[in-house]
Amino acid sequence: MPEIVMPRLSDSMEEATIVRWLKQDGDVVAKGEPLAEVETDKATVTFDADADGTLRILAGEGETVPLGGVIATIGGASESRSDSPVPAQPAPAAPSPSAAGRAPEIDNGSDRVKASPLARRIARESQVDLHGLIGSGPGGRIVKADLPKAEPVARGAKGIVTTVEPSRIQVQIAQRMAESKATIPDFTLRAEVDMEQAVGFRAQLRKAGRSGETVPSYNDMVVKACALALREHPRANAAYRDGAFELYERVNVGIAVAADDSLIVPTVFDADRKPLLDIAREARTLAERVRSRQITPAELSGGTFTVSNLGMFGVADFAAIINPPQAAILAVGELREVPVVRDGLVVPGSRMSIVLTCDHRILYGAPAAEFLARVRQLLEQPLNLLL
Repeated sequence: MPEIVMPRLSDSMEEATIVRWLKQDGDVVAKGEPLAEVETDKATVTFDADADGTLRILAGEGETVPLGGVIATIGGASESRSDSPVPAQPAPAAPSPSAAGRAPEIDNGSDRVKASPLARRIARESQVDLHGLIGSGPGGRIVKADLPKAEPVARGAKGIVTTVEPSRIQVQIAQRMAESKATIPDFTLRAEVDMEQAVGFRAQLRKAGRSGETVPSYNDMVVKACALALREHPRANAAYRDGAFELYERVNVGIAVAADDSLIVPTVFDADRKPLLDIAREARTLAERVRSRQITPAELSGGTFTVSNLGMFGVADFAAIINPPQAAILAVGELREVPVVRDGLVVPGSRMSIVLTCDHRILYGAPAAEFLARVRQLLEQPLNLLL
């Protein structure tokens, strides 16, 4: 009987959690039909059947399965639930009057409890008794969603303390960011960009565009400027891995998108070759797909550089954490109206801060400064973004 194993759904994935089965145990499924929602280290994605047949679920909802672990099997299409032999069951003993009307006593740690490992761990840590709970998972298995909501507990001077279990994505983000800070000797460079021409350039694009047409944002301009600069500075479009330099042929810029209390980075592939308007349309589509949880593993892989923008939240400037194993990440701050001196006079001006965080093992100070200067030059002369 063919086995369904946990596939590699992202380039950094080591394990994944089954969020929800879209089919029941014993259902007849067709190749390409969605089977389950799986949460990887980067996003929640849909996993499809790779063959026709009858589904037998082996890993319940809420279970974390390592890469290559068996989660189900698919038998012949003619197989049904009734085809499987059902072991004889002993006649149930008549319950005593005191036991009637309640579930049997089951210890949380007993193997007799039909519960996923995640549900069992949360129940143990929250001191929740699993007996009497009705499982909604396959075969009546108790899963995380079946557990009662955690009650806040008062703990001394801190008052009410509520413990919240992080999602799989949040756990992976924490691990990757901790790894980045612990293993990468980074440094930052800051630059102020005169955005006066970019503001006028965007206004012209808006005026010239058709009604309803996507107008490139300032972040789209940053993505394009970075892509062109990366093509000229290959060390910034690279990685330090296993004691060697990896230089990438393609320029694939990741754009950080906040969604569902997590951070997802979809990729604009070949951004150096794509017109600015195409980057604008693609960036919006990717952000919408992230927020609607329709993003695919392929759209989250292959990034060679990352842009993170918090300007829309009024953040003047910040230093972002490198997305390993990439050589650098650019943080974009708020576009601000500030007084500037021009021709001896103080006049209104538009400025934006950009901060480059670099892995000093591959991207040194002077080359990094040259890369950042080129990004600034392209933004200050935005007509070059159309070439």
